[in-house]
Amino acid sequence: MNLPNVFLKNLLFYKIRSDILPLNSLNAIINKIFSQMLFAKNIVKNYGTLPVVRSVDIEIKKGEIVSIVGSSGAGKSTLLHILGTLDTADSGTVEIEGEKIEQLKPRQLAAFRNKHIGFVFQFHHLLPEFTALENVCIPGWIGGGKKKEVAAKATEILSTLGLANRMENKPQQLSGGEQQRVAVARALINNPSIIMADEPTGNLDSAMAKELHELFINLRNQFNQTFLIVTHNDELAKMSDRVLQMKDGKIIT
Repeated sequence: MNLPNVFLKNLLFYKIRSDILPLNSLNAIINKIFSQMLFAKNIVKNYGTLPVVRSVDIEIKKGEIVSIVGSSGAGKSTLLHILGTLDTADSGTVEIEGEKIEQLKPRQLAAFRNKHIGFVFQFHHLLPEFTALENVCIPGWIGGGKKKEVAAKATEILSTLGLANRMENKPQQLSGGEQQRVAVARALINNPSIIMADEPTGNLDSAMAKELHELFINLRNQFNQTFLIVTHNDELAKMSDRVLQMKDGKIIT
């Protein structure tokens, strides 16, 4: 049921008696509920006898940019893939926009992922036989969007990202930075609840890497877009709202 947040807040006030909780405590609880984008509790993942993610808790608010840093093998990418529903945890719970991921059946999960989560990877994974515009459109078409409407929206996003003159080019005709911006546009096409980026600057030089992170910040400021970023680049991670340090499968800060 998609009701405006104000209505839902008022409904909660009527449902919960004010004599049970002080008004300021009630406000705090309700504001937390409506500001929370992602919540995960006690995430555990082992590969055989090797523990990779160890009892991780994480919470991300709407419109927040959070970076996870740490050395190779710390479990960063595995955790991101679990939170992004690309992998499953051995135990624990993940909620995105209040939806408990582990309760979804495979087809429901695929539809939820396509609608609510955008992905940007180190390797762009653009389809070489399609143009930049077509690559961006694909998730929208998979989601059931009308062809012309999706194309119009993809055109708008690519123009916003400075690629208005590159839409008909195929990936091999684009620079590394341009390919990554196409990947960002593709991640944005379905108005996702959160964008998850796994080493998105790994193949870019320092200038392009900084430009991409600034792009993330601009998208957050302009559209209140939420980001969770895994990166080895400490300097760029510091541009985020919050930096989480991961070591030996645990978040230590």
